[in-house]
Amino acid sequence: MTQKPQLILVDGSSYLFRAFHAMPPLTNSKGQPTGAVYGVVNMLKSLLDEYQPQQVAMVFDAKGKTFRNDLYPEYKANRPPMPEDLRSQIAPLHEIIEAMGIPMIVHAGVEADDVIGTLAQQATEQQVSVLISTGDKDMAQLVNAQVTLINTMNQSIMGPEGVVEKFGVKPEQIIDYLTLVGDTSDNVPGVPKVGPKTAVKWLDKFGSLDEIMARADEVGGKVGEHLRGALEHLPLSKDLVTIRCSLELEQKVGELLPTEPDWEKLQQLYRDMEFKRWLSDLLGEESEAEEIAADKLQPLEVETIFTQQQLDGWIDELKQSELFAIDTETTSLRAMEAELVGISFAIHAGRAAYLPLAHQDLESPPQLNREAALEQLRPLLEDAAQKKVGQNLKYDATIFANHGIQLQGIEYDTMLESYVID
Repeated sequence: MTQKPQLILVDGSSYLFRAFHAMPPLTNSKGQPTGAVYGVVNMLKSLLDEYQPQQVAMVFDAKGKTFRNDLYPEYKANRPPMPEDLRSQIAPLHEIIEAMGIPMIVHAGVEADDVIGTLAQQATEQQVSVLISTGDKDMAQLVNAQVTLINTMNQSIMGPEGVVEKFGVKPEQIIDYLTLVGDTSDNVPGVPKVGPKTAVKWLDKFGSLDEIMARADEVGGKVGEHLRGALEHLPLSKDLVTIRCSLELEQKVGELLPTEPDWEKLQQLYRDMEFKRWLSDLLGEESEAEEIAADKLQPLEVETIFTQQQLDGWIDELKQSELFAIDTETTSLRAMEAELVGISFAIHAGRAAYLPLAHQDLESPPQLNREAALEQLRPLLEDAAQKKVGQNLKYDATIFANHGIQLQGIEYDTMLESYVID
């Protein structure tokens, strides 16, 4: 963006799901999951610090069905139930957002997309510049000269030209594009066997979905047969992927002003979740550990590795380190049954990364190929001269052995050392 946005709209539900799947599984001392809450709040803090908007709203999906379920009972019916570890983090996240003084909107009967779409439309009419923070591709249909998207997972910003670059069509054609390709994650049927390239080709030739349907007889071959066979359900699919932009909302653009945080409530929530650094920031004092070695501590910097370039960079850093920490994220405590879904690294206090490899939930962001990434990591993991530290590395070694990798260079195992100390 060339100027700071006057209004930021955050797709809270999208980021809650993505943070849950991207962050390591953090818990407090009571075993309460906290990782997704930490990820979303950390993202929100960074976003507001960077852009300092006049107005902001955090928007979440409401419980229960929406009008789309009434239109099409199979809408999102293919999705697995929400994991309990994720569900349990919704309420505390909402409490923290409210205590921060951030306007929060949860509107029954519609999705967060529709609330954001309505507010973006209001802002456009008022010539208010908008930044929508989301990872949802459907939001591209909202982009215009006033409305820009940002994906804070990879810091990509998308205006009208960015939509064309990413999808091959203009923002005003995104609805038709999504209708043609369908959406497997939402269980919205498109034209069978039609992917992005064909959809772009048709929209480039015919201009719109209506024209494609009207001239379906001009499309030859098998793909033409698929198109003609889909004509009956395409209007419904278009209705399902269209974000509503004219809802009656209690909170409107011009009223989405942050308020003074409830400091006492926020302190209690941070204590409960054991977000110690944020609590120390609020109290304006250092924790006992910080008093002991304040000059040695570094701010926490956790990077989620989604790209090959990121992985290459981290491997270079790990190779140059004298000692690094490593941990595996798996599906079971039984090492011989567990599936490897991610690996965590740290090279010093405050500098860490998580490499998701096999998170299979529908909201999971695209990840690197697991076997290819492991093969690239093999020399590092099997290098006995490359010293490693971890917690219960016997378990991690078994997990890697399941993939044909012999973990070498174990210098410290904090679990074994804790037994000795105790």
